[in-house]
Amino acid sequence: MSTITDAAKPLRTAMVDRVKAVGHASTPAVEEAMRIVPRHEFVPEASIEDAYADIAVITKSASDGSPLSCASAPTIVAMMLDQLQVEPGNRILEIGAGTGYNAALLTQLTGPGGAVTTVDIDPEVTAGARRGLDETGNDHVNVITRDGSLGAAENAPYDRIIFTVGAWDLTPAFWEQLAPDGRLVVPLRWRGQTRSVAFVRDGDALVSDSMELCGFVPMIGQEGERSGAIDSEDLVTLYWDADQTIDATKLSGVLDQSKETIWSKVLVGPQDPFDSIWLRITGRDSRICRISADRAAVDAGLCTPAIPIRSPALAEDDSLAYLVFRKIEEGTFELGAIGHGPNGRHLAGQLCHEIEAWNHDRNARPTVRVYLAATARSAHSFDQAMTHQTIEKTASRLVVTVS
Repeated sequence: MSTITDAAKPLRTAMVDRVKAVGHASTPAVEEAMRIVPRHEFVPEASIEDAYADIAVITKSASDGSPLSCASAPTIVAMMLDQLQVEPGNRILEIGAGTGYNAALLTQLTGPGGAVTTVDIDPEVTAGARRGLDETGNDHVNVITRDGSLGAAENAPYDRIIFTVGAWDLTPAFWEQLAPDGRLVVPLRWRGQTRSVAFVRDGDALVSDSMELCGFVPMIGQEGERSGAIDSEDLVTLYWDADQTIDATKLSGVLDQSKETIWSKVLVGPQDPFDSIWLRITGRDSRICRISADRAAVDAGLCTPAIPIRSPALAEDDSLAYLVFRKIEEGTFELGAIGHGPNGRHLAGQLCHEIEAWNHDRNARPTVRVYLAATARSAHSFDQAMTHQTIEKTASRLVVTVS
């Protein structure tokens, strides 16, 4: 046995133990697969320690340094496999081949009676995945170089479809290729935030049954998100969807106007997640978007979002409000909002109202239904008395419903 194999065993054991400690790899099948498949053999350029650390291993970068392909952090991998609920004998389609590691895990889960197909648009990525799969005895996995938005009709229908790239839209291929009772797990982006959503098929609808915060390399060719700087030095940027009426030019210089700060009296601890405030608002307010502030903007006090690179904001015409917090005492923080512009105080108040509503049931999650954009009945397939927002993509339509 090689020295590297000897070293890998305890590191792999420790990796899976960490994953389970945070609540993932929750089934014996996912746990066993992660204990069996040698992650280090799929990331040969990483150190053995990095291969089993809870980090994403970047395997290809763009000229500006932004990642183009990677092996996702083990906790994210396990989380999504839990959501996918693979059963022995399943036929599985993976969009985003990565290093081939996830396809190897899927092969373990579906067993000899199943089949795994993985698709990626980048021939360098598929070549690397093919190599890693062949070297680990997974030569039966079908690796295809193709635009992932097309899926792989030649091996359809699929019991399970999983995306390991971030998607802004879902194309007709996935309705055509997913079995009638199938599950689809995708890091889906809407209103500036990304969630790994597990969908179950219900006729012409995909209906969410779990959602987890995540971040992924975006899928190539989906350009539905807009962005624009709102200050003269390009330090603060808004991100919004194509169907929203937000105009960054109208907001240019808004941060130089006097600010209105409103505090919600809602308290959180340092380990208390509050990202679902943003998720909830996507079903209640069409003005929700993402604000991102560079460190220089934060240090100068120009813009101080709760999480500088990724916080929810409400934007309307020439006014803006965004989520903030302040320290009350050691280990306790109060959530609030800062508004700018003529309607800034009102928007800040609206954001605080949403914080208070979230505080009444912090575990509540909206339901997301996805339809093909041409499906007329989507507007009538849920209780109209419930609060909802319809989000128009290019090929699909999201209906986010808040109870």
